[in-house]
Amino acid sequence: MEKKKFTPGVVGAIVTAVVVVAIIVFVALKPRSEDESKKGTVKPALTVTVTQPQRVAMPITLAANGNIAAWQEAIVGAEASGLRVAQVLVNVGDRVKQGQVLATLAGDTVRAEAAQSRATLAEAEAAAADAVNNAQRARTLEGTGALSTSQINQYLTAEKTAQAKVEAARAAVALQVARVSQSEVRAPDNGIISSRTATVGAVLNGGAELFRLIRGGRLEWRAEVTSTEIGKLTTGTTALVTAASGARLSGRVRTIGPTVDPQSRAALVYVDLTPLPANPGTTGNALAGMFARGEFDLGTASALTVPQSAIAIREGFSYVFRVEPDNRVTQVKVQTGRMAGERLEITSGLAADARVVASGAGFLNDGDLVRISEGAKPAGAKAASAAAKAAPAASAAKR
Repeated sequence: MEKKKFTPGVVGAIVTAVVVVAIIVFVALKPRSEDESKKGTVKPALTVTVTQPQRVAMPITLAANGNIAAWQEAIVGAEASGLRVAQVLVNVGDRVKQGQVLATLAGDTVRAEAAQSRATLAEAEAAAADAVNNAQRARTLEGTGALSTSQINQYLTAEKTAQAKVEAARAAVALQVARVSQSEVRAPDNGIISSRTATVGAVLNGGAELFRLIRGGRLEWRAEVTSTEIGKLTTGTTALVTAASGARLSGRVRTIGPTVDPQSRAALVYVDLTPLPANPGTTGNALAGMFARGEFDLGTASALTVPQSAIAIREGFSYVFRVEPDNRVTQVKVQTGRMAGERLEITSGLAADARVVASGAGFLNDGDLVRISEGAKPAGAKAASAAAKAAPAASAAKR
C-alpha cells in the first residue's frame, strides 16, 4: 500500500490550526483578573460589622472554693447533777434569745434542800442573836468582878462562833438557790439551735451536753486560697458567695489563717457572711456544712476587650477575624481573659488598632472576602463605653 506524503503547505496549515486551538483554550481558562474581582465578579462570603478593640475598666476577681460553717457554736450543758429532764422546750432550727429557757429539770429535791437550808439559817440567826446579847452583858460586867475573865472570854467566843454559823448557813442557802436556778437550762446567747441531745426522763450528770447553739445565727465561709494568691487578700476584702443550694451571700474577710496546709498548699480565709435579697433565679438557704463557691473583689484594671460575638472557638482555641484593607479577613489566634457583660478581655495576639469582625465570625474562613456594613464602628464604640461604665458599677455593688 502506498503511503501518503504531506506537502510542506499542508504541514504548515496543521501547525497553524493547532496553535489557534491552544490560544482559544488558554483564553477560555484564563483566571479572573484583580480588575474583574473589583468589579464584583467574586462575591463576598458574608456581610459583617466591624469593630476595634476597646480599653475598658474590668473587675479583678479571685475565685475560691470552701465550706460554710458556724461562726461560733456554743455547747449548752447541765450544771446540776443527778436531776431528771422534765421538759424540753425547743428543737433543732429554733431561734432563741439570750436567757430563754430551753429545758426544765425536775427540781423538787433541790427546792426541798433550799427550804431546809433557809430553816438552818433562821436557827443560826436566832442563836447568834442570843450569843450577841450574852456577850454584850459580859462586856458591861467586865470591870466589876461579877464574872471572871474566862467566863467573859467564853461569851465573846460564843458570839463570834454564832456569827460564823450564820455566814455558813447563808452560804448554804445561796448554794441551794443556785441549784434551784440550775433546774432551768437557759440560752447563753441569741442564736439558732443546731443540735439537741436532751431527752425527757434522762437523769443527767454534771456537764452533760444538751444543746448546741450557733451564736447570733452567724455563718462564715472558710475559703481555701492557694499560698501563691493569699497575698492578694487583706482583712476587709469583699466577696460574693454562692452556696450549693443557690443562695447568694455577700461577705467580708474577717481574718486570714496563720498557717498553710502542707498537703494542699492552701490557707483558710474566714469570711463573715450576710444574706443578699432573694433573686428570682435563686432558691434555698445557706446552711452550715454546705459547699460554696465565691469570688473576692480585688478592684478594677484597664483591659483590651472585644465583643464576645467576635470570638470564634475552633479546636479548643480562640480566634478573631481581622479585616484587611482589601476587605479580606485573616484568622488571628488570641488569648482571652476576664469577661464583663458582653465584652471579653484579649490578653495577647491582637493589636489595639486592628479592625475585627464584630459578629458572624463563626461562618468565616481565613482569606474570605467580606462586605462591610455601614455604621459598624459606632456600634462597637457604644458597646465598649457601656461596658466601661458597667464594670465600676458592678464592683461597687459587690462592696
